[in-house]
Amino acid sequence: MSHRSSWETTTHNWDADLDIEHLAEVRARLEKPYLAGGSRHLILEILAYANDEAKSQGRKGFTTVIHLPNGWVTVADDGRGTDTRRDTDGIAIRKPVMATPDVRFTPGSPQHFLCDGLPRRGMSTVTALSSVLVHENYRENGSWSQTYRFGIPDRALAPVAGSRGSGTVFTFRTDIIGPAPLTEADAKAFGWLDVQQIRNPEPGL
Repeated sequence: MSHRSSWETTTHNWDADLDIEHLAEVRARLEKPYLAGGSRHLILEILAYANDEAKSQGRKGFTTVIHLPNGWVTVADDGRGTDTRRDTDGIAIRKPVMATPDVRFTPGSPQHFLCDGLPRRGMSTVTALSSVLVHENYRENGSWSQTYRFGIPDRALAPVAGSRGSGTVFTFRTDIIGPAPLTEADAKAFGWLDVQQIRNPEPGL
């Protein structure tokens, strides 16, 4: 265990779990109709992280995208789960991907475009533009869940009992206007992922 200030920044700075100004700026910039790309783009943002994870492991990953009633979407992958560590006090600290900017996509950085033609903006964009988002995180060293409302967490990281195997599950709802489901080309656009899309699943799925 070590202090979080000593942990290396790769995609996110570990120093803080929440950047309220960043989240507010995202909403102010992208809440206009069609500008953010709808839930389709938010799904692509999540898939881009799952693709990064699979690539880092050198193996094909598997992700399921489920379109639920009333605009809810669940995206689940089979990666290692979001990096979560213990600090010097033994407190579980999850890499702050949900509510702080990804340092690779900050203003002035080279732009990376997703297959809908819009720039990749980072996972915090999904959180900031979702009225509710639940992040479930399953790792070898434990499992946790946290709920966000427009990027602001309801409470501290909560342990989850049991295990489903490693990976992450994002369930969110957004009111931004724009395309909703993935296209067939979207599902094939990530070289390190097999993507299954399910619409209006049968009860129990």
